[in-house]
Amino acid sequence: MKKQVLVLLAIVSASFTGFTQDCSAFYPFEEGISFQITNYSKKGKVVAVTDHAVNSIITSEGTATATINSIVKDNKGEIITDGEYQIICTGNEVSIDVKSLMSPNMFDQFEGMTTEITGINVVIPSNLSVGQTLPDASMKMDIDMGGIAMSMSVLMTDRTVEGMETITTPAGSFECYVITYTSDIKMGMNRTGKAKQWLAKGVGMVKQEDYNKKGKLQNTSLLTAFSN
Repeated sequence: MKKQVLVLLAIVSASFTGFTQDCSAFYPFEEGISFQITNYSKKGKVVAVTDHAVNSIITSEGTATATINSIVKDNKGEIITDGEYQIICTGNEVSIDVKSLMSPNMFDQFEGMTTEITGINVVIPSNLSVGQTLPDASMKMDIDMGGIAMSMSVLMTDRTVEGMETITTPAGSFECYVITYTSDIKMGMNRTGKAKQWLAKGVGMVKQEDYNKKGKLQNTSLLTAFSN
């Protein structure tokens, strides 16, 4: 269960990482872009590394859909899960389909069981401003285990653009919008707290910090590589 929560956090974080061209200010698309997000524990130790690659871009009626392959590895370099997800750009905003954020391989243990995924997409407008509030997002997965019901969910509420800061990572230095939100992850146990994100134009998520309900840092996600 601990590994599942770790993978869930890594994949959710990946939903905020971008590419390069002119579809939107924060998540422009281009085939061949690759990027890496490294997840660290509260003590600064590597717990997971996720490599992403933009596999394809399909444009139809003014909407661009990017399909991104992702491979999540643990701190020993062993693959935890791999799969793909989609990000949709209308020009005014980017919408991340929460149903496609969950790698099917993550749920191999539920093979043959009835599952249903619902939710509200993660939306990032092309134009951000300090003080702006952003729409809530959610994902829920209901599993029928032969008469035993189980559910997993992610809630992202109170999303607000708090300010701007310059962040330096192994991938470079970036001028970022700072976005905060309340997070509630339920996956056999409840994890409620706050999250702080740094989002750069043309790149996407550069950094994220997750805090528990007492305000103590629990883990950090960092953009450690970006190639176009």
